[in-house]
Amino acid sequence: MIYLDNAATTFPKPDIVYNAVMEAMKDFGANPGRAGHKLSLRAGRGIYETREVLSVLFNIENPMNIIFTNNATEALNLGIKGFLKKGDHVITTTMEHNSVLRPIIALEEKGIENTIVRCDEKGFINIEDIERNIKQNTKLIVTTHASNVTGTIFPIKEIGKLARKHNIYYMVDAAQTAGVYPIDVKEMNIDILAFPGHKSLLGPQGTGGLYIKEGLDIMQMKEGGTGSKSHELIQPDILPDKYESGTPNTPGIIGLGAGVRYILDKGIDSIRNHEKELLKIFLDGLNEIDGVKVYGPANIEEQAPVISLNIGDEDSSEISYILDSVFDIGTRSGLHCAPLAHETLGTLEQGVVRFSIGPFNTKEDISKALEAIKKIAVEAR
Repeated sequence: MIYLDNAATTFPKPDIVYNAVMEAMKDFGANPGRAGHKLSLRAGRGIYETREVLSVLFNIENPMNIIFTNNATEALNLGIKGFLKKGDHVITTTMEHNSVLRPIIALEEKGIENTIVRCDEKGFINIEDIERNIKQNTKLIVTTHASNVTGTIFPIKEIGKLARKHNIYYMVDAAQTAGVYPIDVKEMNIDILAFPGHKSLLGPQGTGGLYIKEGLDIMQMKEGGTGSKSHELIQPDILPDKYESGTPNTPGIIGLGAGVRYILDKGIDSIRNHEKELLKIFLDGLNEIDGVKVYGPANIEEQAPVISLNIGDEDSSEISYILDSVFDIGTRSGLHCAPLAHETLGTLEQGVVRFSIGPFNTKEDISKALEAIKKIAVEAR
């Protein structure tokens, strides 16, 4: 199969990731931080080494400020629900994934206000619109780094400056960018960073994380065994233990560390430039096919390698089915868990077919995808 659904989960992974997961399972599959024997210590060391390489990638000073979660959704819920309190106001945008929007809407029942700032038809946010909606009780701004529907890249450094100017905390959803686009939590004034392990960080599914700035008060979402302060009946307040109750996904986290090391060794610029090259070929090719409508910036400097399109008035799910069953090309159709983004684009009824490029895609993959789209478009006329 030609796999072009990397915005959901990257596939395949580098061999170093598969090997790291298998080694953790076979050679030292013990509970980290729960015993003093050599297998437990080795597992704990492997998890800490993953915190260290993530700290290098995101320029995080203290690796212990990285909390491991099962995915970005869990990280976003922890950051949003754990930080906001009754009477607070939060600002977000219409291009967000439901993993941002649903937690924020759910908090309305607890007396937490929200403003959802509308983006333009290509998914861009106007920073002035964010500033106009700041209120006296605004405590948090939450935005994506890049849309999972159009790939539209948000100016997170500028939004971070705006938040700092108004003494507001800033949270970034890096689901589509972590591992491909530079993220520096200090330079970009990011107070809370949510990221998945299974996308461009090249780790296994069931991994993700949340960076919490030093000193930021976020309530834990669960309590339980941590291996620390076990004589106390209250949750320890030290990081990361405060948020990491229970046995962690040790093989997955160690696999994630291997994925990040692959990125650091390969070079994040090299990976990004490869994907941008394929994105340009794809966008240029689509521009030559009659009947195809492309959404978003359609510009490699303004979007991540995520391309959403429709062919005439054809149902997006039907097109995706044909791509899979006839051409052996994997894509994703529908609303992509981002209904307000589709409302912004005007595609709420039809949805879109999303193609998303990963580090192991080739020019041949893109060429065959373009040939398939052209054949479907001809048949649809």
